[in-house]
Amino acid sequence: MGEAWSFQFGVVGALFLSVASSVSIVICNKALMSNLGFPFATTLTSWHLMVTFFTLHLAKRFNFFESKSIDMKTVMLFGVLNGVSIGLLNLSLGFNSIGFYQMTKLAIIPFTVMLETAFLKKQFSQRIRISLFILLLGVAIASVTDLQLNVLGSVLSILAIITTCVGQILTNTIQKKLSVSSTQLLYQSAPFQAAILFFTGPLVDRCLTHQNVFAFKYSPIILGFIILSCVIAVSVNFSTFLVIGKTSPVTYQVLGHLKTCLVLAFGYTLLHDPFTHRNIIGITVAVFGMAMYSYFATNDSKKKPLVDVLSQAREREVVAPLMSGKNIDHQDKDVHEAKKSSKGSVDESLEKVPRYRCSWMRSWCQLVHFRALLPS
Repeated sequence: MGEAWSFQFGVVGALFLSVASSVSIVICNKALMSNLGFPFATTLTSWHLMVTFFTLHLAKRFNFFESKSIDMKTVMLFGVLNGVSIGLLNLSLGFNSIGFYQMTKLAIIPFTVMLETAFLKKQFSQRIRISLFILLLGVAIASVTDLQLNVLGSVLSILAIITTCVGQILTNTIQKKLSVSSTQLLYQSAPFQAAILFFTGPLVDRCLTHQNVFAFKYSPIILGFIILSCVIAVSVNFSTFLVIGKTSPVTYQVLGHLKTCLVLAFGYTLLHDPFTHRNIIGITVAVFGMAMYSYFATNDSKKKPLVDVLSQAREREVVAPLMSGKNIDHQDKDVHEAKKSSKGSVDESLEKVPRYRCSWMRSWCQLVHFRALLPS
């Protein structure tokens, strides 16, 4: 009972930290980009990840957490995939209208559900699907204004959806399969995410803004907001891995749309952004959908259906090729050592059997002694 309450408290804390940090960084970045004219979003993200890595490295040095070795191939592929997804989302925003970009973000939930159902055999009840539909409908009403289609933008959006969904599913699966914490996984993968965005970010930003991030004039106030954004980003990145690890990729996306509604509300309250009846209706419908999802997801989790066990087994089969390497080698080595140790203990026990000159008598005594070692 105590462990259950502790787990629920951890989930609530992770959700609260994710919402608070994400809304804070959106407001900070909006002031930085809209009011101060700093448009380099992808490069800024690479700085976020570098600061996150150095912060975690400092925390490890002071023994706040213990680093756990993960297969280099797994970490590298995972980090590159997440870095590419961030770049593709920014490109999707640059080559599409804001309305189509919002539709791209909305499409992540149904695509994640489809991937988990098809490949991981995870089951979503009918009431969960209905609540997700109501949520997406409300967010669409509140945030989608115009839809302008073009071929390049559509291709970038599709690639962004695929990489984002796969990356978030792997975030959850790797933590459970390899028994690593969100902090350990983020510490191992952040350098690869930061590296790919550090080298591609200036190119992506130049393509989108036609400006050079290295030729930009940095005033003290802009530098101050950049530092503040990087500090908040540590909490954002940590809470993202924490929420996905403790819940699921779908729950994290639902939480993301709650952040969208809160950002619209805070934008109206603090920054005096335009707010219409359509925004109010959309946010109301979305919050209702979130409440339904939270209620039904909580009830379903209490039932602990057998299908969850089967889906976890399926997850191990699907991601096994990605995880192959040192971790599996260590497991095989442990099994081999266990077998060797077991065999050695049996051999030592058999040596204690009296050595009769009559071969059949000695064999019979060995058989009796060996059967006594077997569990009843």
